[in-house]
Amino acid sequence: MNFNSTNFKIYLGSAYLIVLLIGLYFLFSNFNITDLTNYEFIKENKGLILKYKDNNIFFMTVVFFIITILLNLLLCPMLLPTLIIGFIFGKWLGTSILVFGNTVGGFLLYLLAKTFFSELIQKKFAIKFSKFIDFFNRNETIYFMCFRFMGGGGTPFPIQNVLPVLFNMSAKNYIIATFLGIIPTTFVTVALGSGIEDVIDSSTELSFSSVFQSPEIYLPIVGFFIILIGAFVIKNFFFKT
Repeated sequence: MNFNSTNFKIYLGSAYLIVLLIGLYFLFSNFNITDLTNYEFIKENKGLILKYKDNNIFFMTVVFFIITILLNLLLCPMLLPTLIIGFIFGKWLGTSILVFGNTVGGFLLYLLAKTFFSELIQKKFAIKFSKFIDFFNRNETIYFMCFRFMGGGGTPFPIQNVLPVLFNMSAKNYIIATFLGIIPTTFVTVALGSGIEDVIDSSTELSFSSVFQSPEIYLPIVGFFIILIGAFVIKNFFFKT
């Protein structure tokens, strides 16, 4: 068997992802994750959820750190988990968990993609992202950090994680650029999730007006628009054709 063949790498990489998927299934087999997306469930059990977190802070931090890594490896969207972690852990600890977890998970996914799916990614994305390759080759750390800060210009987070395969980015630069680049958007989204507690405490019914009367909600949204403006400036300054 040719261990360097594309087919072998695809089979081995797919087997690795299947193992992760099975592990995640058993992790959540006795847990209904849809409950955490239900406002009434959160409202009724807020005290219990936060009390359990406070009594098991180290355990919960490690668990959600590992979950964040797994979600990255399984190519899952991160918006909902980010809001949930913000609600449970608050702005500062929640941001720390996600920044470290997304950095580690994204880097592991990058290594996996670079090892097993490099040719496939080159074939799939090389033409579409050829302009970005030119930018990244100038200074891969600065440009990938800006790319992360911009939210990948609308590129889904899992695709952002594997895109550096196209220009063979070094491990050190990938970690630095990802860690620093995702901090602003992560903090704003976590703060939005953290603000859910304030809405629950101050309002019996969830409504548009009750949500946007809370500074814990509208300030992160203002921050989000500031980031959008910053992303526009960065795009026109760093990514000029």
